[in-house]
This record gives sequence, C-alpha cells and structure tokens, in this order.
Amino acid sequence: MQPGTHVWPHTGPTNCRLRMHLGLVIPKPGCRIRCTNQTREWQEGKILIFDDSFEHEVWQEADSYRLIFIVDVWHPELSQYQRQTLSPI
Repeated sequence: MQPGTHVWPHTGPTNCRLRMHLGLVIPKPGCRIRCTNQTREWQEGKILIFDDSFEHEVWQEADSYRLIFIVDVWHPELSQYQRQTLSPI
C-alpha cells in the first residue's frame, strides 16, 4: 500500500472467514487498521487476525510503502458440514 492511502470504512462479503495479515514491510509510524471500535498497528513478522465482515478501514500515513501477506481461513465456529457446503473462500 502506497503512502497517503486511506481505505474508507467497508465490510467484507461474508462472516464465514477470518482474515489474517502478516506484516512483511511495515514502516513506522502511521500504518493502522480499525475494525469496529478497535484500532491496531501492523508489526513486521506479526500476524493480525480479524473478521472482515465487521466494518473496518485502513490508514497508511508512513513515508514508504506497506506490504502485508493476506490469508483467509474458515471461521472457527463453522462446522465441518458448513465448510463442505459453502463455496471456497
């Protein structure tokens, strides 16, 4: 994500998944995400997990780019049957 980027509040398409962000290149300060009423900053080498069906937004106010690796996983409260009957995430 380039410096000066603001991703406006939005929601993901489903609550069947959780989204994991692994910080690869995180300049300091100014890279943060808000999900509902909690705001967090990414850290290099650390994973941030959230349910993107809740409203969230992102700010990238640092002087250089931010790079994260995104992985989607099934929501842990889904049963095996539900996972099998849903389309892949």
